[in-house]
Amino acid sequence: MTTTAPLSVQLYTVRRELAADPAGTFERLSAIGFSTVELFALVEFAEAYSDLPKYGLAPSSAHVSLVDADVVPVFEAARAVGVTTVIQSFTDPSRWTNGDDIAAIAAELNRVAAIAADIGITVGYHNHAWELQSRVDGTTGLEVLADLLDPGVVLEVDTYWAAVGGADPVALLERLGSRVQLLHIKDGPLSTNDLEQVAVGSGSMPVPAILAAAPQAIRVVELDDFDGDMLTAVADSAAYLVGLGERL
Repeated sequence: MTTTAPLSVQLYTVRRELAADPAGTFERLSAIGFSTVELFALVEFAEAYSDLPKYGLAPSSAHVSLVDADVVPVFEAARAVGVTTVIQSFTDPSRWTNGDDIAAIAAELNRVAAIAADIGITVGYHNHAWELQSRVDGTTGLEVLADLLDPGVVLEVDTYWAAVGGADPVALLERLGSRVQLLHIKDGPLSTNDLEQVAVGSGSMPVPAILAAAPQAIRVVELDDFDGDMLTAVADSAAYLVGLGERL
């Protein structure tokens, strides 16, 4: 069983290509077959993102800063470009050393989520490695956070960084269950060197088992970096996932 949502791709993956040629990059992603994309730097690039419909693209979600941030411009930009799910993309590793700090992150996300809900926007959280490296009484920091979040706050599990952080991504997804509404699907040798990441299906990640563990979640292709042509890696990733039964 797989999600009914089409594959998405995190535009941070093609940030250099976008900087050089936004129109050409959107055209290439559309030609690969993508119909949805996950945005980054939403406020900064809101004008460019307003052109997405010209290329048959729509936002699946967007990475933003919500914790201890001015959320008014974030929500204004989200509404302007049709984003209905905004995801806290990063919190400093220093904030994951104890339960009180994690509780403070959860409280802030819950506060912002209540504001967002009133305008039809869902709030989510995206992990890196340190949320899994962190432990509170033997429980990973990400799971501690999940238990403190209001039910309406969703999770986007970056399965690669979860594995780098020492978690079994399949078991983690099974424990988190339906709270996981989006997945970052990436691959590589499980190192912290972004340049060692590879097209999905070419590395060490148990991708089929990951997909099976979260059938409800939107799949988002991402490479933080790549030692080669990035758009080729994105196309190869999409082809591999389609071969597993996903759809563009």
